[in-house]
Amino acid sequence: MKSTPTGISRYANCAGYELHYTEWGDRDAPVVLAWHGLARTGRDMDELAVHLSPDYRVLCPDTLGRGLSQWSRSPKTEYNLRFYARMAADLLQQLDVERVHWVGTSMGGAIGTVAASGLFEPSLKSRILSLTLNDNGPQLAQAAIDRIREYAGSPPAFDTVTELESFFRQVYKPYGWLSDAQWRRLTETSTRRLADGRVTPHYDPAMVEQFICHPDDYLIWDHYDAITVPVLCLRGRDSDLLLPETVQAMRERGPGAAYQLTVVEVPDCGHAPALNVPSQLDEITRFINQTQQAQL
Repeated sequence: MKSTPTGISRYANCAGYELHYTEWGDRDAPVVLAWHGLARTGRDMDELAVHLSPDYRVLCPDTLGRGLSQWSRSPKTEYNLRFYARMAADLLQQLDVERVHWVGTSMGGAIGTVAASGLFEPSLKSRILSLTLNDNGPQLAQAAIDRIREYAGSPPAFDTVTELESFFRQVYKPYGWLSDAQWRRLTETSTRRLADGRVTPHYDPAMVEQFICHPDDYLIWDHYDAITVPVLCLRGRDSDLLLPETVQAMRERGPGAAYQLTVVEVPDCGHAPALNVPSQLDEITRFINQTQQAQL
């Protein structure tokens, strides 16, 4: 079954929870798993999925507690990279997907890093063909983490969707250029209505328990050092999360030391590039194509 221009909405049971994902492309094509950032949804990957779907099957999950996926029954123990990797392993197992190219924005990149290392889920290491980190690395700036935790842990509520869109335009300004239509879609795919009728971002605020109960969850150099596949790192030139000194350290160890790391600075972006313009999409496509061709 071919995907529609808006992808196909599907659900799977992973680690005891209903996980929502959007699927694009031909089921017999090589697979790309595109994973979104901390307080976002899989629909952030629509432009990337459209770009890749002529040649790849693209899977875009909503993480536990985000979008249309179920919320955790145990936020303190399940909102963390180890559990997210378990859910990813379950998803690929259920879909009978043997090998994937992983593209991850921010948190999605961290999940990809621990997946590619195999230290949490050994079955995943052999499944990952390549890893694209969108403004993510094995160590993140604490000031930026504190900023994200502050706005993500106490999501605002508004009377109208239009007001929520204005909020998103402000807080996600570092994403770079988005068209008016893309801002509207980002808003409408990131909105849930509260019991009092107001609207708020479409995620479980308790997901910030990750930073409280697992304060070093994003300090993952041991996972990065265990990666043995090619890695592409896109860094927003103005990013306050992935600092230049971290990128330099990435060049000197793990896949960087093995000459398997490619770093691309993305102009006019902070944290994190929206993956919605040709220059960004072409970099990722070129990298995935090269890795895919090397497997043939």
